Amino acid sequence: MAGQFQGKVALVTGGGSGIGRATALAFAREGAKVIIADKDAKGGEETVRMIKQAGGEATFVKTDVSKAAEVEALVNKTIKTYGHLDCASNNAGIGGSGVSAADCTEEVWDRTINVNLKSMWLCLKYEIPWMIEHGGGAIVNTSSILGLKGAPEDTDYIVSKTGIVGLTKSAALAYAKASIRVNAVCPGMTDTPMVKQKGENYFLTRDERAKQEVPLGRIGAPEEVAEAVVWLCSDAASYVTGITMPVDGGILAQSTKKASAK
Repeated sequence: MAGQFQGKVALVTGGGSGIGRATALAFAREGAKVIIADKDAKGGEETVRMIKQAGGEATFVKTDVSKAAEVEALVNKTIKTYGHLDCASNNAGIGGSGVSAADCTEEVWDRTINVNLKSMWLCLKYEIPWMIEHGGGAIVNTSSILGLKGAPEDTDYIVSKTGIVGLTKSAALAYAKASIRVNAVCPGMTDTPMVKQKGENYFLTRDERAKQEVPLGRIGAPEEVAEAVVWLCSDAASYVTGITMPVDGGILAQSTKKASAK
């Protein structure tokens, strides 16, 4: 598979479904060798199968991104398997509690922060040193439009996604001189398993909301977010670092509208 990432290696966390799978497929389409990380072995292996069926090269590594030892092992496995690491899509995450601050339990709070935010820091912690030693790289973290604009509920999720925005900007400034670009994508309403797990009626309601709240009048596809990730990692974005790119159909352009989570 020839493309703009020919000869490069991309790591995608949460690559077993949704935006992560779409991103892994997009990297592979452009010629990258892809490491797929996910807790769900079935989903991760299916993504690998899809890539290989299309003529690409990929490897699955079962990983709990909230655990330092497993993230370190993931990066080491990437280097051992393909020899280097050029791009990373730190995408793995979970939905929030759906409740406001006073109603969130400590257990749920810790889990959301660990999986969504701590994991991003751990990925950077182990990806960046290798990139520094080998001339640079590009990293894209998945936040949310709720990381840019709050809401009264889903406080744990909002805090985790807002933290990713700050982490992204800090890392971008810290490692720019090492030729490492760090950016974030902020999806809006997106057709992912996270949404579908809430049930068909919820999704239909969300579809109706999209017609009213999203200027483009529809829910986004995971592939549309994936294209933004791939662009940010490409040479076409060589002068772009530290940004938080909404991929939201125009929601955040409407200052009076309520932002919705991915």
